[in-house]
Formats: sequence, C-alpha cells, structure tokens
Amino acid sequence: MSNPVDTAESVHQSKWMDIAIRIGLVTYGVVHLLVGWLALQLAFGEKEDQASSSGAMHYLSQQPLGGFLVWAIAIGMLFLVIWRLLEFAFGYPEESDDKKRWRKRGTSLLKAVLYGAIAYSAFKTATGNGGGKGGSDSMTAKLMQMTGGQLIVGIIGLAIIGYGISLIVRGWTEKFRENLDAQGQSGEDGSAYVLAGKIGYIAKGVAIAIVGGLFGYAAITHNAKKSGGLDQALQKVLEFPFGQVLLAAIAVGIAAYGVFCFARAKHLSR
Repeated sequence: MSNPVDTAESVHQSKWMDIAIRIGLVTYGVVHLLVGWLALQLAFGEKEDQASSSGAMHYLSQQPLGGFLVWAIAIGMLFLVIWRLLEFAFGYPEESDDKKRWRKRGTSLLKAVLYGAIAYSAFKTATGNGGGKGGSDSMTAKLMQMTGGQLIVGIIGLAIIGYGISLIVRGWTEKFRENLDAQGQSGEDGSAYVLAGKIGYIAKGVAIAIVGGLFGYAAITHNAKKSGGLDQALQKVLEFPFGQVLLAAIAVGIAAYGVFCFARAKHLSR
C-alpha cells in the first residue's frame, strides 16, 4: 500500500499536474483579460459590471456559452489551488536555506488562497448564487467591531500594499522570467512575452497597492466604507490627475498580465 504523502508528492511532480497547471493558467489569463476589459469600460464611463474577479464572472455568465465558460474557469482555478497547496507541502526542495524555502512555501499558500477566492466566486456564479455586486466593506466592518479590529484592518492594508509592491518589483526587475522556459524567453515572441509580463506585473501591483491603501485609510478613519476591493480602487484612480488616462493604462496592463499567463501556460517552467 503506497504512502499518501509519497503519492501526493509524485502527483506534484507529474506531467498530469503540468497539464492541470497550464489549464489553470489559461483560465487565470481569461479572468485578467475580462477584468482589464471592465476596467477599460470604467475608464470611459461605460461600466457594465465591477472591475473585479467576481464582476468578471458575472459579465462572462451573461455571454453566449457563459455558463460553460464560468464552470471551466472555476475548475481551472481549482487546479491552480491544488498546485499551490502541493507546492506548499513539497515545493522548493532544492533550496538549501530553510528560511527561504519556507518563505517561498508561505507565498505558495498565499497564492492558493487568492486562487481559491476566484474559484469560489466562479463556482458561486456558475451555480446561480453569485453576482456582480459585493465588496469588502462588510468584512471590514466586522473586523472593526472586534477587539483590536482597527489595528487588524491596518495590518491587512499594509500586507496588501506590500504584496502590490512585490509585484511591481517583480515586474520591474523581470524576475518573472523564471516562470518561462528558455524558449519562452528567446526570439521576438519571447521579447513580447517578457514585455507583457513587465507591464502586467507593474499594473497589477499598482492596482493592488491602491486596494491596500483603501484598507489603510479605513483603519485610520475607523470607517469601513472607506475600504474596498479592486473595483473601488480602480474607481479611486479616476479621482487622480489624468485619472482616466491612468486607469486606461492600468486596464491595459491588467490585460497584458492575462496575455503573460497564456505565455506562461505555453512555456511553463516550475
């Protein structure tokens, strides 16, 4: 009888897992293309749904074959959750430094949670329980009511800002190249993939950092309604000088991240 741990580790290293990851990355790319499209509509005042993953699921569900596509995204994102959980359990054995290895595994666990949130949103929409509405202010309000809730919300805001900055740095330094095999980094196609990744990571990082800023502002003002998710953060961009142009650039950048996900699926390196 095989050891369950050994079985899980062999699944993690299998070609079938590579296929599952590729499917998941394609669906993740589709989500970003949809969010980018909704953000672009927001920039030009033609908003149909929230510029967020839940809004993207609702928007997609209204399209021809939308129900099937939403189910496909839900399953694809679930594949990514499984991958990151297995990576958390068995990943980075080549890393000799225990602290670095567990930091990377912790990052994998965080990504599993983020992918899980999108999968949950897709499953809710696919089963008819989701919608384009919603936000983080109710969650923030509940946290605010807890002992030390204001501090907790502030810490969450700082963590989100930190994650956004890490994406910006990853994009600027092109560290994401490690996610592409050698063929995916070479030639004209490789240059296009790297450019899409650079723009995508930076734009996504900026958007997420603004989300973190809203949480921080909510903590400082003790007003849960000041917090918000990606859609509210992008609406806030419109209040900046040249906000419409900046939001359009972020929208294109988020879509570029989606294109990079397709490239990563084709030239997977893990």
